[in-house]
Amino acid sequence: MNIQLIGSLISQTLVYAAPLILTALGGVFSERSGIVNVGLEGIMVVGAFSSVIFNLSFADQFGMMTPWLGVLVGGIAGLVFSLIHAAATINFRADHVISGTVMNLLAPPLTIFLIKVMYGKGQTDTIQQQFGYYDFPGLSKLPILGDLLFKRTSLPAFFAIAVAVAAWFVIYKTKFGLRLRSVGENPQAADTLGINVYAMRYAGVLISGFLGGMGGAVFAQSIAGRFAITTIAGQGFISLAAMIFGKWNPLGAMGAAVFFGFAQNLSIAGSNLPVISQIPDVYLQSAPYVLTILVLVVFLGKATGPKAGGVNYIKSK
Repeated sequence: MNIQLIGSLISQTLVYAAPLILTALGGVFSERSGIVNVGLEGIMVVGAFSSVIFNLSFADQFGMMTPWLGVLVGGIAGLVFSLIHAAATINFRADHVISGTVMNLLAPPLTIFLIKVMYGKGQTDTIQQQFGYYDFPGLSKLPILGDLLFKRTSLPAFFAIAVAVAAWFVIYKTKFGLRLRSVGENPQAADTLGINVYAMRYAGVLISGFLGGMGGAVFAQSIAGRFAITTIAGQGFISLAAMIFGKWNPLGAMGAAVFFGFAQNLSIAGSNLPVISQIPDVYLQSAPYVLTILVLVVFLGKATGPKAGGVNYIKSK
C-alpha cells in the first residue's frame, strides 16, 4: 500500500470515529454518575435532526460556520431530550434500561413526523454546508506524518479527540469529576459528605445528552448529509459498546470508538485493500454491528462499571 492510500484510510476512519467518540464520552459522563444511558441512539437521532434543520435553514446566513453551529444546536437539542431520561430515572426512579429504550423508540417517529409536517416528505433535502476535508496549515507539509494525519483529514475528529482529553481531565483531575464518580460508586456516602446526589446525576445525564447530540450532528453533517429515519442506524449502540469496551474511561472510549470507526470504514475502503478486497461487501458492511455484539457479549460481563450504576437513589430522611 502506498502512503496516499494509508492516509486516506486513516482520514476516513477518523470521519466515522468522530461521532462515536463524542457520543461514547456522553455515555461515560452519565454512567459515571450512576445513570445507565442506553438512550444514546435516540439522543443522536434528535441531535442529527436538529442540526440538519438548522443547516438547511441558516446555511445562507452563516456559510462555512453553519456545520459547527449545527453541532452546537444538535448538542442543545440532545441536552433537552435527555431531560426525559434524567427526570424518569432520578425523580421518578424508573428502570434505567426501560427509560433509555423508550427514548430510542420515541426519537425516530417523532423526528420523522416533524419532517413530514415541515417538508411534506419522509426525509430532508441534502445540506449544502457539510464538514469537508481539512488541511492543517504547516503540519500538512510534514514528510510522511503530514500525509498520514494532517492532510485531507477530519477536523471534527480532532475536535472530538480534544474533547476526550478534556473529559478525562475533568473526570479524574477536578473536584466536579471526583464528586461525579463518588455518586456513581456510593451515593449514600457521597450524600453524607454534603454532595447533592440528584444534582450530580442530573449533570451527568445532561452532559451525556449534550455530547450525544453533538455526535449525532457531526454524523449527519459529515457522513449522511441529510436526515431520514435511517440516518443514525445503530451509531448510538456502537457508541455504547465503545464506552463499555473502553471501561468507562474517556480515553479508553475514544480508542474503542476509533476501532469501531475503522471497522465501519472497511465497508467503503475494503475494496482497495489487499486480502480484504476479496471479502464480500455484505460481510464488510455488517462488520461494525457484528463487532458491537461481540464486544457486548465478551466484555459486558468482565468489564466492571460504576458500582451504583443503574441503582436508583432515595435520599434518606
